[in-house]
Amino acid sequence: MKYVKTCPIQCVSIFCIVLMFVSSSGFCQNQPPALHAVGDLLKTNEGKTVRLQGVNIPSLEWSNTGEQVLKSVGVAMGDWKANVIRLPLAQDRWFGKAPGQNDGGKAYRAIVQQVVSAISSRQGYVILDLHWSDMGRWGENIGQHKMPDDNSALFWKSIAKEYANNPAVLFDLYNEPHDVTWDVWKNGGEITEDVKGTDITYHSPGMQSLLDKVRAAGAKNLVVVGGLDWAYDLTGVMNGYALSDSDGAGIIYSSHIYPWKRDWDGKVAIAAKRYPVILGEVGCQPDPKQEDPSIWAPKVFAFIEKYQLNWTAWSFHPGASPCLITDFKTYDPTPYWGVYVKKALSGS
Repeated sequence: MKYVKTCPIQCVSIFCIVLMFVSSSGFCQNQPPALHAVGDLLKTNEGKTVRLQGVNIPSLEWSNTGEQVLKSVGVAMGDWKANVIRLPLAQDRWFGKAPGQNDGGKAYRAIVQQVVSAISSRQGYVILDLHWSDMGRWGENIGQHKMPDDNSALFWKSIAKEYANNPAVLFDLYNEPHDVTWDVWKNGGEITEDVKGTDITYHSPGMQSLLDKVRAAGAKNLVVVGGLDWAYDLTGVMNGYALSDSDGAGIIYSSHIYPWKRDWDGKVAIAAKRYPVILGEVGCQPDPKQEDPSIWAPKVFAFIEKYQLNWTAWSFHPGASPCLITDFKTYDPTPYWGVYVKKALSGS
């Protein structure tokens, strides 16, 4: 849940360069090593432990073309030293169902591929995040909802086919599940939401089914799964609702931490003792109702380091708060949040 959301390494041969852009997988020697979950850690096939530390680069959820996404990737991974980018997406735009699209989503998918290739060529990782869904109605109610819908299953079937076993790509099944039971979270069910005074009911396949769809498509990629309470609460994972994954690289559970979230140890760290955990979103900004950023930001990074959590800060965009940057021209870090994130990424 955000405060505000507004809408040179080269491949070793010409063949590899061409392959990156014409192949859906884009495999070449410059890709990062594949990751898999081992206990509470992420490891390469050689046994090296990897911590994912980076930023969210939003806009492709609300825009058919994105806003300075490729430029932002270069700055975030170059100057800011991020090794992972979380890329929020919209299922309607992927299939060309949003207003302003008339190509079946071809141009949108090409942008996503360019971003994946740019990140992969820098030996980084990209988390493809299903941020916005549509309550099972193509082209309607495009936005953030309680749970993924049946169209989300089609989205993941398509994404899994496109990026199956690409070592740079992780799949974040749904941005911020909320206001359902843990059983519905895992196994699906009927969801009712109020949209402008009208109740709309749709079916959610649940997280286990989405994971199964990914695996059925032959994709063994590491999968990111957010908990409840807007992807904050991971207690259900420790109380009988962990997902089953016997045919893939495993699961990294995701929590989103903002200043109004309480009991980090009880809601988040409890899962980090058994599973890999990523703070898929984390951030702060000046707010008289919340703790001052100069106190909260160091506190949350102390928590991250204590449990060696993976994390992607929200957000590398000057208009999606809490903002890490002041503008797209200078990419100067904001004094209340960006300066802390840039320092943490640089290891200083």
